[in-house]
Amino acid sequence: MACINPDGTLTRIARAVLTALNPPKSAEQVAIASGVPLYRVRASLRETAAAGLVAPVAGELVGLTDKGIEVLELSGED
Repeated sequence: MACINPDGTLTRIARAVLTALNPPKSAEQVAIASGVPLYRVRASLRETAAAGLVAPVAGELVGLTDKGIEVLELSGED
């Protein structure tokens, strides 16, 4: 379940998850805010963390990195 398209843009799910991370949230809060199932949120957070787009903020909260903000802003619709 890739979160980043071959052209470097975000998938629809990844874009929804990253958009929901403003302000930082827990995975459960992201699922509620984005409407994405929790298991997909967790998978997306793992993959986008590996890509350097999100990082832990405090406790269970995750937030966007500068790179994540840039990719989210540059990512267009699928």
